[in-house]
Amino acid sequence: LAPGGILLYLDEIQYFNKKQQQSLLEFMENGSLTLIASTTENPYFYVYGALLSRSTVFEFKQVPAAEVEKAVLRAVSILSARENVTADIEPGTAGYIASVCGGDVRKALNAVELLSDSVREGGVISLDDAMEVAQRSNMRYDRDGDGHYDILSALQKSVRGSDPDAALHYLARLLEAGDMISAARRMLVMAGEDIGLAYPQAISIVKACVDTAFQLGMPEARIPLAEAVVLMATAPKSNSAINGIDAALADIRHGNYGDIPAHLKDCHYSGAAKLGRGLTYQYPHAYPGHWVAQQYLPDALVGRAYYEYGENKNEQAARAYWERIKAQREKK
Repeated sequence: LAPGGILLYLDEIQYFNKKQQQSLLEFMENGSLTLIASTTENPYFYVYGALLSRSTVFEFKQVPAAEVEKAVLRAVSILSARENVTADIEPGTAGYIASVCGGDVRKALNAVELLSDSVREGGVISLDDAMEVAQRSNMRYDRDGDGHYDILSALQKSVRGSDPDAALHYLARLLEAGDMISAARRMLVMAGEDIGLAYPQAISIVKACVDTAFQLGMPEARIPLAEAVVLMATAPKSNSAINGIDAALADIRHGNYGDIPAHLKDCHYSGAAKLGRGLTYQYPHAYPGHWVAQQYLPDALVGRAYYEYGENKNEQAARAYWERIKAQREKK
């Protein structure tokens, strides 16, 4: 802090728009202002970039349940000193309150205060009362914030890593937060991206499970969704399809493409033959094995390979089949 400067604390800075945040830059740069700001959102999404480049970012982690329990017991002790307030708490109750507050000490203390007000003088805060007050876990979850995307990311990575237990855990988090639609959409992505051609039927099964879940609604929807998650987590994996399309897209975006070969162009109109379109096209079904060697990629991309067969049984079987067909054609 510069001598004579101002120390400014801004809570929930994400509510300041870009122009309002920009107005602080001049004063931060000349040293007349030292800014301390806080936000419950990811600052890299909500804070102006120039402001971030002049700042140091600190992340506050959730408080471990063991530490929250200490705060709960301390709060009970403080409240017991007041008149007409309970002076005791049933064993295990403090631990329960700490476990369901989602790492938020303030929520835990609010629960203690509410429970204390609800019992008579000399009474005991019971576990049953605590479970009634905190019927649902207070885990942090915001459909537009980090919590949402972190859980979805963890769900997909757990399925990709073939861990059905972790996958079910993160699915349960989404369902408990009431966000079935996000879970369903991500599961459909996983079926194509991570299971892929190793088990191509997976996408049809997952789609059926998702459709069933939406027809049923919660709580029964959890059953087909869990079935789909476990199926994918325990299925063989292949990312050959997504790698192939991403490689092709990269070429297109970098201008690496050329004119479509004339024999592949549409020739179902008068005058197409005069333009040389479709004249030399060979119909694969007219050849043994339904395959014939001919050029399909543009001239500029001849020899370019986007798809690589995965090591799984399905793709290796397909590879062996086509290699056998091509070998037979080459002999002739």
